[in-house]
Amino acid sequence: MSLHIKAKKGEIADTVLLPGDPLRAKWIAETFLKDAHCYNNVRGMLGYTGLFQGKRVSVQGSGMGIPSALIYFHELINNYGAKNLIRVGSAGSYQEDVKLKDVVLAMAASTTSGINNTRFVNSDYSPTASFELFIKAVQYAQKEDISIHAGNVLSSDEFYEDDRESYKLWAKYGVLCVEMEAAGLYTVAAKYNVNALAILTISDSLVTGEQLSAEERETSFKDMMEIAFSLV
Repeated sequence: MSLHIKAKKGEIADTVLLPGDPLRAKWIAETFLKDAHCYNNVRGMLGYTGLFQGKRVSVQGSGMGIPSALIYFHELINNYGAKNLIRVGSAGSYQEDVKLKDVVLAMAASTTSGINNTRFVNSDYSPTASFELFIKAVQYAQKEDISIHAGNVLSSDEFYEDDRESYKLWAKYGVLCVEMEAAGLYTVAAKYNVNALAILTISDSLVTGEQLSAEERETSFKDMMEIAFSLV
């Protein structure tokens, strides 16, 4: 048991899927896992372990933003021995050709967060995905004819920014979309030498103003989940 996860030793699998929304964790467990049981409900941050095609996998909500998510990433790795951490979340598109429901594999994660400034003073650290998980995800998507985008994403500390046009600078430099946790995930995974990958589904577009409903965000991410489970 850790401070924020009440699972017993052995209750959490080596591979953990990480939606930000705890209700999405519940939906994933109930939809895809056999014999799933809830090992955590501390602060409402639900966590489940079950079987997918005979293999143990866990699903743990992590909350919104890097500070919240880092608590769960740290405890999963250091208290429960998680080896493969796979973020499955939503993102806002920065590019015209990255459309609603498209899947993005985050090769790297730029960030507006100051989380790494305290570690690397006067320097820039580049949080990147684990090659092992990334190449497996790409190969599976190609094999199953699932269309993907792969590249740099932005992990932002702010959901509601004062300048709604600020995304255009990131877009100019090729950033595909914005979310709120991948840079933290990649940093802590690198620190503890475990695998990490963020797989994202586009839920809204800053280019067109389109957006999915809350219900669609929770339940309609089929391609993302198929890729994620191929890594188990």
